[in-house]
Amino acid sequence: LERLHCLPEGPVMSDMPAVKNESAVISLVEGWRGEICHFAMIGKNGGIVSYKITDPSFHNWIGLAMACRGEEISNFPLCNKSFNLSYCGHDL
Repeated sequence: LERLHCLPEGPVMSDMPAVKNESAVISLVEGWRGEICHFAMIGKNGGIVSYKITDPSFHNWIGLAMACRGEEISNFPLCNKSFNLSYCGHDL
């Protein structure tokens, strides 16, 4: 709670303009494992027609595959736990 008193002066949030029809919006947020990317496509009527979230683990699955190349299958559990990746986006 003491940290709350150390925050700099100024607004915590501000109003955003309305999103334009037929446009795209990207938001990058820092999660506990790394960057989380939100991508939304806005349709002609201003509604969301497509929405995609990419969690930090998504980018590291290729790294795990590379680390396991040429290794014995018995080494997979150790490599897998070393990377500690999310299987279903729970690191959002």
